[in-house]
Amino acid sequence: MYATRLKKGFTLIEILIVVIILGILAAIVIPQFANASTAAKTSSVLSTAQTLRSQVALYRLQHNDQLPKCTTGTDFWTAMTNYTLADGTTTSAGTAGAIPPYMQSVPNNALYGGSTITTVNGVVYPQTLTTATAWAYDYNGGTGSGRVYGTGTDGLTIVGP
Repeated sequence: MYATRLKKGFTLIEILIVVIILGILAAIVIPQFANASTAAKTSSVLSTAQTLRSQVALYRLQHNDQLPKCTTGTDFWTAMTNYTLADGTTTSAGTAGAIPPYMQSVPNNALYGGSTITTVNGVVYPQTLTTATAWAYDYNGGTGSGRVYGTGTDGLTIVGP
């Protein structure tokens, strides 16, 4: 009598079929994750832009209807992240009449990957900028709307209204 040996395991064909099925499923699912990632970044930029708009409106209310200046690109962030007086000059926390900062830190644009801000005049959505930047601010020499917009991955395309 011969002893029969039971074969346990998978054949090469069975393993190849499983690998092919997993490859097909990955090809279907991976692009959806990429789209979800871009959508999440866009949502983050829109949310941050809305927060910036609210903080600029509050700044304007507390600073005699003056917008935070944006002439050098860093003065806007300085005004928003430091203690200021009603005339817009920065000061320290212990100064009489000091208004607390509107933001704890300079926000990063999740799509563009930076925090540069460029002043623009009369932004109308949708619009394409002429200079790449993370944020666009309708300052117009202090007479603009004060609205802040995020930009897309190219830094030129305004994201959201």
